[in-house]
Amino acid sequence: MNTIYDVQQLLKKFGTIIYIGDRLADLELMENEIRELYQAQCITTKEYQMAILLLRQEASQYRDQTKG
Repeated sequence: MNTIYDVQQLLKKFGTIIYIGDRLADLELMENEIRELYQAQCITTKEYQMAILLLRQEASQYRDQTKG
């Protein structure tokens, strides 16, 4: 898992497609869904850690870009 697209594909395997139109909100919802999948033991610890890392990095980069 290397990109946000990979995280989206992981979520898609479980029937979850997230698109609100607000990038930051999308990333936060994806993080919540990943957390729930992990707690339900549907994904591995490695998948969980990589997905959370990617989502948080992307959210941080997005915030930095929109600050100006």
